[in-house]
Amino acid sequence: MSSKINRDTFIRSIADLLRKAEIELPYDVVDALRKAEAREENQVAKSQLQAILRNIELAKNHGVPMCQDTGIMIFFAELGTEFQSGFDLEAAIREAVTLSTREIPLRPNAVDPLTRKNSGNNTGAGIPDIHWKLVPGKQLKITVAPKGAGSENMSALRMLNPTETGSIKNFVLETVVNAGGMPCPPLTLGVGIGGSFDKAARLAKEALLEPLDSPMNDFEKEILDAVNALGIGCMGLGGSTTALAVHVKTAHCHTASLPVAVNIQCWANRHASIVFGEEE
Repeated sequence: MSSKINRDTFIRSIADLLRKAEIELPYDVVDALRKAEAREENQVAKSQLQAILRNIELAKNHGVPMCQDTGIMIFFAELGTEFQSGFDLEAAIREAVTLSTREIPLRPNAVDPLTRKNSGNNTGAGIPDIHWKLVPGKQLKITVAPKGAGSENMSALRMLNPTETGSIKNFVLETVVNAGGMPCPPLTLGVGIGGSFDKAARLAKEALLEPLDSPMNDFEKEILDAVNALGIGCMGLGGSTTALAVHVKTAHCHTASLPVAVNIQCWANRHASIVFGEEE
């Protein structure tokens, strides 16, 4: 049995999903920022957190993007093996991005890496970046996570020696210290460990989608406490909250490898999801 959807309806739904992601932060992110503001004792940092919360409120009330850097469009798609669209899903997503760029509007950020020529509609070679995962069932779940350059540029990946598992925390701390206030903290840190060179980076980015109110394990808490002890604080101006959460994803790797990636996300941890198809 197939699960079909009209192409125009799909494009409209993805465009609306992009609008939601750009304009309204998930509740868990807003709640984490509110809690950070409530416990902050540094008055400069507290005022910055209050400004962020006010910005979030204004963006939602006025229906405008919460940040001038509306990012590049990254999609995570969980495709049920029994789901059939009847049309080219990737082409439809690209069309939705073009439509959203015009309607929301979005800042055109996609450029050729060498010529720097701007496509003008946030599409191009390999963009939007769509990660497909086959799962059982009759549904298609799509999550969009617009990613700004300020935080992405401060992210890092290192191929550690297999004996250097004890150095992973220090690598994360080094990455955050080098970033300073550039990625607009308070941050969410996604850490990918294992797999291959590219797998570790994908794991790190996927980790950013974990709810900020989900429990952290002891290793994640240890890294978070160490990051916040740095005192970088909101917008790099000091304070007790440099990061809101740390989430780690792992994969088995080659016996001779230990890839570790740190994907930094600014305070605007934007993402939204939609599900198409029949319920199980």
